[in-house]
Amino acid sequence: MIADLKPYPAMKDSGVPWLGEVPEHWEQRALWTLSILRIERNPGDLPLLSVFLNRGVIRYEEGGGQVHAPSLDLTNYQVVHSGDFVLNNQQAWRGSVGVSRHHGIISPAYIVLQLTERLDTTFANYLVRCPAMVDQFVAASKGVGDIQRQIYWPYLRVVRVPFPPLSEQCAIAHFLDHMDRRIRRYIRAKQKLIKLLEEQKQAIIHRAVTRGLDPNARLKPSGVEWLGDVPEHWELRHLKSLVRRIDQGVSPQAENYLADGAAWGVLKAGCVNRGVFKEGEHKRLPAGFAFDPVLAVAAGDVLVSRASGSPNLVGSVGRVPSLKYKLILSDKTFRPVFNQDVDPDFMVLAMNSRYYRQQVEQAISGAEGLANNLPLSSLRAFVFVIPPAEEQRTIIEYLRKATEELRATLVHAEREISLLREYRTRLIADVVTGKLDVREAAARLPEETEAPETLDEIGDDETQEGESGNDLDEAMTSEAGD
Repeated sequence: MIADLKPYPAMKDSGVPWLGEVPEHWEQRALWTLSILRIERNPGDLPLLSVFLNRGVIRYEEGGGQVHAPSLDLTNYQVVHSGDFVLNNQQAWRGSVGVSRHHGIISPAYIVLQLTERLDTTFANYLVRCPAMVDQFVAASKGVGDIQRQIYWPYLRVVRVPFPPLSEQCAIAHFLDHMDRRIRRYIRAKQKLIKLLEEQKQAIIHRAVTRGLDPNARLKPSGVEWLGDVPEHWELRHLKSLVRRIDQGVSPQAENYLADGAAWGVLKAGCVNRGVFKEGEHKRLPAGFAFDPVLAVAAGDVLVSRASGSPNLVGSVGRVPSLKYKLILSDKTFRPVFNQDVDPDFMVLAMNSRYYRQQVEQAISGAEGLANNLPLSSLRAFVFVIPPAEEQRTIIEYLRKATEELRATLVHAEREISLLREYRTRLIADVVTGKLDVREAAARLPEETEAPETLDEIGDDETQEGESGNDLDEAMTSEAGD
């Protein structure tokens, strides 16, 4: 199906630079001709909504604690009807927009637009969230750098959007919903594979870092319920006895760009993810920003994620293999500096084991008001079982070889997921801007009763940089039941 899509037979210059050519029978309209500002105050009995980056408009409770707490006084909150276009006034330039499927209330600072009946709401939701449209919200936002950008209706209202006939909008929405379901199913299959592989890798690591490699080694009770017996000659030590210090960074205002040239960057919370350091997860610091040189990140550093939007990523640990950017620690990142009697690579393995994760989960669930946040005091109190130095090095080398194939398979699966997400974004953009004609393809599709989910409900923070491939069409057409 994908390979059969062709451009429209007749195109014209839209006269809108970001749109380029569009189908000859399409119009281009200013947003104000397709919407009106909705100003309707909270009647007092509607559920709270939020506009979530990469997910659009969701119910507040679906945010999983990753959205700001609402005001205690909801009197001035404004009503959102199903089909309304909602923009987070300070984050629209990043894509925090969407057409709502819910009836509820939203912050009074947001912009709510009632869309004309000549716009199919599903088509509109795909359109307003595609990157080319988000770029127009950037142009309609004013502010200092990328820190405080606020969108303004006088600029937003004149943004021009592609406007196909209503029947064609419905066909586009039907096609994209169908393809979204197929892509999500394929991604979920890959995610299940990743979960199984991770469990297998964790079992290998856990056994090695808690029992060692000698099956005949004499054991002793660890005294820790979730650790069990450990080799008799190993030591149980708190992290605070294994480190010279634990550094923590700062939280400066930074620009949402990568550091380049002589610029410095500050690491984001997601810079370590399941044992992998991602140096691209940073923001550029303003020129002239002064910081303590001790906060500079160096190759060989071990980093621990203090906080994350996902509780599964709090406490993630990785080692910096090399650096091409100049970076500093953020306040959401710890850097333990280990004593000479422990190998940092062994500690990274131990801190990616099941018994470490159990301690993290207890720490973040037990710290009242600190959900998804690992306190330094808890980290310092964590217990580790430590073999002699030579045995540490033997275990490191064994695990490097024992998990090599698993790591390669995991990387490949994660890249496939990233590729699918990139493809999905490009497909949506090409279809809603008239670069691909899906009318015939949509007409051949069956009617589906399953409600489409928000496009990016699958967490992007668990992906790695993608690569190109040629198996996408084959993967799509091999699925049954579509």
